[in-house]
Parts: sequence; C-alpha cells; structure tokens
Amino acid sequence: MPQTSPAPADGDQFAAIDIGSNSFHMIVARTSLGQLRVVDRLRENVRMADGLDRKGRLSDSARKRAIDCLARFGQRIRDVPATRVRALATNTVRRLAAPQDFLVPAEAALGKPIEVVSGREEARLIYLGVAHAQPPKPEQLRLVIDIGGGSTEFIIGRGFEPIERESLQAGCIASTRRFFPNGRLSKKRWKDGLAEISAEFQQFAAQYRALGWQEAIGTSGTHKAIGDILTAMKLTKGAITADALPLLREQLLQADSIDKINLPGLEKDRKPIIAGGVLVLEAAFSALGLQRLLVSKAAMREGILYDIIGRRSDKDPRDASVAALTQRYGIDEIQAARVEATALRLFEQVRQAWQLDDDDALMLGWAARLHEIGLAIAHSQYHLHGAYLLEHSDIAGFSRQEQLLLAALVRNHRRNIVKNAFDALPDRVLLKAKRTTALLRLAVLLHRSHDPDAIPKLELAVHGDSLQLVVARDWIDSRPLLKTDLIAEPEYIAGLGIAFRPFVD
Repeated sequence: MPQTSPAPADGDQFAAIDIGSNSFHMIVARTSLGQLRVVDRLRENVRMADGLDRKGRLSDSARKRAIDCLARFGQRIRDVPATRVRALATNTVRRLAAPQDFLVPAEAALGKPIEVVSGREEARLIYLGVAHAQPPKPEQLRLVIDIGGGSTEFIIGRGFEPIERESLQAGCIASTRRFFPNGRLSKKRWKDGLAEISAEFQQFAAQYRALGWQEAIGTSGTHKAIGDILTAMKLTKGAITADALPLLREQLLQADSIDKINLPGLEKDRKPIIAGGVLVLEAAFSALGLQRLLVSKAAMREGILYDIIGRRSDKDPRDASVAALTQRYGIDEIQAARVEATALRLFEQVRQAWQLDDDDALMLGWAARLHEIGLAIAHSQYHLHGAYLLEHSDIAGFSRQEQLLLAALVRNHRRNIVKNAFDALPDRVLLKAKRTTALLRLAVLLHRSHDPDAIPKLELAVHGDSLQLVVARDWIDSRPLLKTDLIAEPEYIAGLGIAFRPFVD
C-alpha cells in the first residue's frame, strides 16, 4: 500500500470550497497544536441553480457569476498547495448536460481541481462537518437535514459515522421555481407542492422513523434563515418547531407574490428563495414526524475540511469503502494483494519519469484490489461488469471523477482498450490515467495464473511513452502461457498510446 501524504504540520493551511446550487462557500484553516483553526471564511450568493434549464444547460449569466466568484476565491488560496485544497461541486453541476464545459473554465478561474460529488457523498460530508462542530453524545443517533439550493440531504448517524444517507431533488431554489413559477404564491400551490414533496420523502421516511434518533439538526442557510425568522416572530429562540412552522407559512402566504414577502428577520438575499425552503422543511417535518429541529452553523464545507485531514492519515474513508466492496462482492483478496503489490512495484520504477504522485499510487492500488469485482456477475466480460459497478455504485469517500477513473482502470485492465474509455475524465488526469492503466494491465497479466510464488526479477524501464519489461529467462520459460501473453500485449497496450516491449534477461 502506498504511503499517505505527510501528516499536517503546525502552520499548514487547508482550504475547502463548497460549490453549491445557491451559495459558494470557502473556509480556510490552519493547523495549530494538532487542531484546525479557521482563519478565513468567504461566502457569495451565486444562485447557479437559477440559471439551469430542464435540458441541463447553464445560462451565460449564471456561468459568469460562478466563474467570477471562483476567481475571487482562487486569489485567496493562490499560495495553498493543491494537495491541501478540495473544491467540490454539488447538485447543479451534477445535473449539467456537459459538465466539462463548465468545469474546465471553473478550474482555470480557481486555479485548483474541482470534483463533483454524488448526493449521498454530499450527505456524508455534511454529517462529518456537523459531527465535528457539535460532537454527539456517545451512542446517540442524530438526524441531520440540509436544504440546499437544488437538493435536500437527510442523514442519520452515530458518532462521526453516517448510518443512512439520502439525497432528493428538492431544494430551496428548485422548489421555488417548480411550485411558484413567475413568483406567484397561493394556498393551493402550497398545498400541491407540499403533497408532491411529501410523497418523494416517503421513499425513505418509514425506514428513518423506524431507526429513530435522539437529536435532530438542520444545517445550511435555509435552516438558519428560518430559525432567524421564527426568533424575530418570537415563536422560538432559534430552533424550528412543528408548532411554529404553520404560523410562519401563514404569514408568508399573506403575500400573493414572492417579491411582496414581508417576514421579520428575513435577509434580502434569502427573500427570492425562502418560499421553497419553508415548503421543503414543512414536508420534512410532516414525513418524519419531527417536533423540534436545532440549527447548526456547520455544513459541508467543514466536512470537506476534515475529510482532507482524513485523506492524509490512516483514516482515509476510501480505504474502508474499498474494503467493503471487496467483502460484498467476494473478491479474492489474496490474488488482489498480489496484483496490487506488483502494480505498485512497477509504479515506483516509473514514478519519477512519468511524474506520477501518491494520489496516482492510491488509485492504482485500489483499482488492483477491485479489478476482479465483475466476477461476482459473470466471468465473461467481467472487466465490463466491474467497470459498471464502480461507475454506478454509491462509494463513500470518492468523488464522481474518482469513481470514473477507477471504472476506466478496471474496464481497460485486460483485452482491447476502448477508444472512448477515458472521455469522461478531466483532461488534467487523462495522461496519468492511461499510464496507470498500463501498469495495472502488466500486473494483472503477470499474475494471471494466480501463482503464489514471488516474481524473482521484475524491471520496468521507461523512455517517454515506451516501456521495456525485463524478467528472468528461467522464470518466463517455465510459464509458456504468460510468455505468449507478454508477446501479444504490445498490440493491446498501444491503444493507450504506449509502446511496450517485453525482454528476457
């Protein structure tokens, strides 16, 4: 297993960027005496979801707002190494028909890579942020709800670990646009919207209620705004209650249009989207039988920050996910370990020449451990089945791009290289993806017979995009099938843009 990045040292700066559907947030922290201390926070209302149409196209104005904001964020973290920064995009970018058309200029503006996360991964990070900000009582089950601009996440967890995670397409911007088109408000529209959203929440409500929780927390600007309004109305002291919500709704609906909403404690920038936020929250209270919801200032951005630290330690959540997949699909762990060890042995010999780093080693190692996952479905075309599982499974800790990279490695670890296999990957990782695929192919090929004996001599020389493999003559002569495979491999590996030549010492 490759080494993780060095542990944080005092004075190291880290940055987490949450590219949300409504607001973009950035938090910068510095390590001090083993603790993270926040040194800066930036927030801008970008309302990217306002510019998303039904075909997944983003308006020019929304794109400009987003790019301009990211450029400002990028100025603040220009001197923070990319390895200490994570920028994650959520619902709106997930729904783009051509996400790379946005991500390429967005990354250029920020000056750092941007990853897209699934709704359930977003939920995990939200829970992580809340758990660190407000440590739960031992063995206590906690419900966390986050109403974003485009989606709402529901999590039940214990300690720092989520147990159940759900993400539904019902956020404050999306619901305002969906149920109150042209800004018109009415009791009938509210009733219809409440019925539709409640029906969507019923998909998981029974399971959540059966599991139960001892504490419920709402996080995000929507919950804070509603808590502020209820406080200003003297209905609560910051919490959100089942008794107070209907009174808020009635006062909100005294206006016949969104621009006429007049609620005490409501900030101007929240006015255009508060109706959808209150609607979603009322549906959540109804579906889950909630009576009281506390409000937390923490959210996904804090979760991202602690996830960066986790990735730099022996508590990388991706390791646990790979182990869980290995167990669930009955992967031969001994064979996987052989392939991983050889792949990393080859990796170290070409690391410098090919400018590969620790992150590349991690992805190669995980791909080696999971390369036979498709055998759980069928031996025929198992590399295709494996790629499908890795692309479409919910794998905690992995971004969308990381899952696509894993899938591409597994898809191309044997047989022909598919021409469009890497099309979904960002250009910045394309060359490394092809090179690590070549290393995985050679490792799998060398262990095709599942021979438990160690390979006595294994040298891999690299010259640009040309590889030369050297193995011992007596060892290869005693393995005629492997010898035949090695002779045939140059034709296959050429599909990666790499020239390969096997050589016997």
